[in-house]
Amino acid sequence: MTKRLSCDAVVVGAGMVGAACALYAARAGLDVALVDRGPVAGGTTGAGEGNLLVSDKGRGPELELALLSGRLWAELAAEPGLGAAVEYEAKGGVVVAATPEGLAALESFAVGQRAAGVTAMPVAGGQLADLEPHIAPGLAGGVHYPQDAQVMPSLAAAHLVRLARAAGASLHTGTAVTEVLRTAGGAVRGVRTDRGDIHSPVVVNAAGTWGSELAALAGVNLPVLPRRGFVLVTEPLPRMVHHKVYAADYVADVASDSAALQTSPVVEGTAAGPVLIGASRERVGFDRSFSLPVVRALAAGATRLFPFLAQVRAMRSYVGFRPYLPDHLPAIGPDPRAPGLFHACGHEGAGIGLATGTGHLIAQVLAEKTPDLDLAPFRPDRFLAKDAL
Repeated sequence: MTKRLSCDAVVVGAGMVGAACALYAARAGLDVALVDRGPVAGGTTGAGEGNLLVSDKGRGPELELALLSGRLWAELAAEPGLGAAVEYEAKGGVVVAATPEGLAALESFAVGQRAAGVTAMPVAGGQLADLEPHIAPGLAGGVHYPQDAQVMPSLAAAHLVRLARAAGASLHTGTAVTEVLRTAGGAVRGVRTDRGDIHSPVVVNAAGTWGSELAALAGVNLPVLPRRGFVLVTEPLPRMVHHKVYAADYVADVASDSAALQTSPVVEGTAAGPVLIGASRERVGFDRSFSLPVVRALAAGATRLFPFLAQVRAMRSYVGFRPYLPDHLPAIGPDPRAPGLFHACGHEGAGIGLATGTGHLIAQVLAEKTPDLDLAPFRPDRFLAKDAL
């Protein structure tokens, strides 16, 4: 049985987005219960790289959310001791192109980003080594994005939960939601869990890749699908990769609707020493099977960008599932089909970076304030039933 039976808002999902929702709602003065069937960061968050990116987002609502989130991450990192605790690094990103044609497309993409407020600086091929001394020679050039940053995702989620609890939120891990309780008129009135009921006029769906299941418990459709990805982790190294570095075709892979396997080289160092290598994307349900061909493709792509990695040992790999929605935008805000139900999920591979902005916006709406961004593009009921097929 849960220790507390009623509150102002129940947040379901203790990954990064749920942690941020709980933090900002608690700091807004709401009595919040954060519920997860597993541990904090036990799902997609724990399998992430911790990217806080603007570089991979074209002009539009997701980029606006990324810019807001980046400012909020910087504010959190400035709180005493927090930046170091979550391994926050404002290290910037470098997107590179192998050919003149690829570079022209990359620079054209950057034009729209600059118009939206992104700092995107062209880098000639001969100048890439000034930013990354160990990068492969002969690349056509790239774009430097100093606003890109990184955190260690499991640590960051845990510390956001700690801050939420310090602001009055309660944490209920190992507690599975089995039903969203609703009134006869259809309004939310809390959740039923395997440890008892928690009554609340608000339920926030921050269940990530499992957001469709939580939505279904409330009687609504939200077509979140898992998009599998692998990450390779090297042995600890002296700092030899200074930015998040990736090939320009990564942006196209992020925006793709294909269910087939796609890989593009992404390489970044970490504060702890290991180099993280991605990225792969494929829709294969919740299949966690190890795929040697995918991992080989990641390693080959990484060594094309940084030849020294051919002599470095890969210590392990891990797999996670990005919460994919058909239009590549998260669902954020109230669901008119079930009054009191809010969604904060479907961020695909950007949930770590977009968590702070999402939590901030959810808290503003719950506190009956005008949100800093227009939530219309993120409406949870924007999908037709056929999108779930």
